[in-house]
Amino acid sequence: MEDRIQRMKELVSTLRQAGKAYYQESREIMSNFEYDRLYDELCSLEKETGIIMSGSPTQRVGYEVLSELPKETHESPMLSLDKTKSVEDLQSWLGDQKGLLSWKMDGLTIVLTYEGGRLTKAVTRGNGEIGEVITPNARVFANVPLNISYEGQLILRGEAVITYSDFKRINEEIEDVDAKYKNPRNLCSGSVRQLNSQITAERNVHFEAFALVRADGVDFGNSRKRQFEWLREQGFEVVHYEEVTAENLPEAVNGFAEAVEGNDVPSDGLVLTFDDIAYGEALGRTAKFPRNSIAFKWQDEIRETRLDYIEWSASRTGLINPVAVFDPVELEGTTVSRASVHNLSIMEALDLGQGDTITVYKANMIIPQIADNLTRSGVRDIPKECPVCGGETQIKQMNDVKSLYCTNPDCQAKKIKSFTLFVSRDALNIDGLSEATLEKFIGAGFIHEYADIFHLEEHKDAIVEMEGFGQKSYDNLIASIKTASNTTLPRMVYGLGIAGIGLANAKMLCREFKSDFEKMRHAQADELVAVDGIGGVLAQAWMDYFASEKNNLAVDHLLKELTIEAEQVETMDAIFEGMTFVITGSVEHFANRKELQEVIESRGGKATGSVTAKTTYLINNDVASNSSKNKKAKDLGVPIISEEEFLRML
Repeated sequence: MEDRIQRMKELVSTLRQAGKAYYQESREIMSNFEYDRLYDELCSLEKETGIIMSGSPTQRVGYEVLSELPKETHESPMLSLDKTKSVEDLQSWLGDQKGLLSWKMDGLTIVLTYEGGRLTKAVTRGNGEIGEVITPNARVFANVPLNISYEGQLILRGEAVITYSDFKRINEEIEDVDAKYKNPRNLCSGSVRQLNSQITAERNVHFEAFALVRADGVDFGNSRKRQFEWLREQGFEVVHYEEVTAENLPEAVNGFAEAVEGNDVPSDGLVLTFDDIAYGEALGRTAKFPRNSIAFKWQDEIRETRLDYIEWSASRTGLINPVAVFDPVELEGTTVSRASVHNLSIMEALDLGQGDTITVYKANMIIPQIADNLTRSGVRDIPKECPVCGGETQIKQMNDVKSLYCTNPDCQAKKIKSFTLFVSRDALNIDGLSEATLEKFIGAGFIHEYADIFHLEEHKDAIVEMEGFGQKSYDNLIASIKTASNTTLPRMVYGLGIAGIGLANAKMLCREFKSDFEKMRHAQADELVAVDGIGGVLAQAWMDYFASEKNNLAVDHLLKELTIEAEQVETMDAIFEGMTFVITGSVEHFANRKELQEVIESRGGKATGSVTAKTTYLINNDVASNSSKNKKAKDLGVPIISEEEFLRML
């Protein structure tokens, strides 16, 4: 018994760490396959021993909400679903009842409330007990009706999702490979929980209803199917479902399996619900699961293969990612030969070595993953040199995860990423210099520092002959470079890629130092931290950058190639001179918070992101809100004003 209890303690700790990493930090420390295996082992031990450890993930529903969005307690707990991978279990569970089989969507669960025919509230699932209020964001979802014909109180649940096609489109617009989103779920979570609803609108978030909670006075004939039909009549998109009985259930599951590859909505399984509402509700619930629905997770198609080698891929941050390359196998109708291993910790957990016999599968029938290592020869041959520059590598451990890094600050991979930032839209904005093109030019020796970009005409003959280039592409590139040579100081400062110095920080620094770059680069810590938005860490990063003779020389060369334009500032009464504002929540009289910020700055004021003792006013239309910024403002005695009050000040 002691051994089993000890194993349960280990499993609880491991699963909680993995869950926290995935749900709160958007990173993975183990595969889905491994998580499910350990979770099932814990369930089995709890059932066998009758003991449930404190904090067991089998008893917890989600994780605590940590954002600054307003919080709200759900009227009734939003429980997760019990699950199975067996079609026979589904048939047994359904018995002689009729059911509705639908996609288990992989996004963010949202509760919508309508009063008098109008959308009045939207709340995320959160931890199942307390969610985050995201009403302004829900109003800009691509397909949520703002008004419906039913005028009673309607409460429904659904999934906010970003389709694979939109996910691909958004990622293609991001040039920096490190900045690309890992999967649609993470992108959707970040999009739905934005503090700026304009960003949500640009992400094309869709909402698909999967449960009706309340619609008083409407007779649904005791049928979930009729509820879905009624929701469609109100203008909602409803999750795709099929009517099933125990007899035709296997055929229906197979139909969904065949549709997975072409399904544009991310899913991680199926949900089976009793059509008979009263019957399902009469079954009650457990501490964690309702008994009127059950989830089905795909029985992963697993293939055995041989690991040929580990490929190591360097990135701008210095992180060197391991990728498993194995003998090609057929999985879910396609041939796969590669799978990301993510980090050294996962490699060590799998004892992964070249030549090992491994099993692979597709997570959610889409993403190749390693399920297990059957021979476990052990991790070896971790490169001591960076595969790109030959510089020394170092193993670092952060948040219990071991990863490999290149220590050479001049690594070509790091150069490629830094140059990608330098030519990006918010920096020098040079069209025609994609990351792939920069890689070619750096590899050919055309570019060693930023100033070299403005002398690419010296390599005209070689560039025109390069694959993917020609005279027209070359001419367009040179024209774009000439246009970019006329720029502003904040754009240049941002383009240098100094750690933590974004465009907003660059603008603030330039404004505080009155665009005197020589004074800026020789500034000391006390001068820098006096600038709103610049703390000790950013000040140190700035000083470290300009402590380098090489960096200063590169900047000097760059400045000779640029014409720095004076930023046009509209002349208006500086009525906010010496004042610092913080803006939070949604705005009504401006297009977005950035526009409001520009108005403040045009009148001599400053707009920062955090409430401090230096803050003059916090602008929040929800003056009575219990948000963290409101609480901090009250604690510090900072006045909280609405947009209307701000307009009166103007």
